[in-house]
Amino acid sequence: MPRHPAASHLLACALMAGLGVPLAAQPAPGWGGGWGAGPDLHRMAGRHASAEARIGRIEVSLFRADDAGAELGHGVVEVVAAPSSTDSFVPDERRLKTYEAAVVDQLAKAGYDVATSDPAGGQVVELRFSTDEVQPAEPPHKPVSGEMTMGVSNRGSMMGMAVLVDLTKPDKALISTRLEARVRDRASGKVLWEGRAQIVTRDGDERWGDQQVAARLAQALFDGFPGRTGEESQRR
Repeated sequence: MPRHPAASHLLACALMAGLGVPLAAQPAPGWGGGWGAGPDLHRMAGRHASAEARIGRIEVSLFRADDAGAELGHGVVEVVAAPSSTDSFVPDERRLKTYEAAVVDQLAKAGYDVATSDPAGGQVVELRFSTDEVQPAEPPHKPVSGEMTMGVSNRGSMMGMAVLVDLTKPDKALISTRLEARVRDRASGKVLWEGRAQIVTRDGDERWGDQQVAARLAQALFDGFPGRTGEESQRR
């Protein structure tokens, strides 16, 4: 479950010991910030909110060739794994099948014949997906942490303590998943259309398993397919 800043509580304890002055003596202005700010909860909460705002947002980039409009969206199509640009890159076959199934579903909705095989004609959709860690997991939290401030003036002495009690679990890493698709004419090899969609999710979040992410990215890629001629970018 997402961690909310409200789960952290600040307990402030101020202890005063008089040096020849009544215990009621208060710190005068100019003591350098009063009792001290302690842990910066606002900054911590801001970083968390910024990370959470990225989760589930999709960025899409599309390109359609000038003369491809009449060819896209009908006829026989086959989805295959895109050729690897490096010998060291080996896709996870099980996960790739999940993304292929999501793309096939969208191609069928776009008007393609996904049930017929035509080794000599039709179109081919080359598919690639990749993941990258964009923010590492948090280290284990200290259940109790804090800061102490002490000061002395002609009005008395002061000791301030700010204690942060954090019983939440550390956030797991933020993962970026990218899905890329390229539609080619099988006979000529000409690229008719291509697009990529990218989403950021929290590692281990059951709401963002492979099936959910694949469905969201494939839908974002082929929404309104084949789209307008030229390049186009979207954020959802």
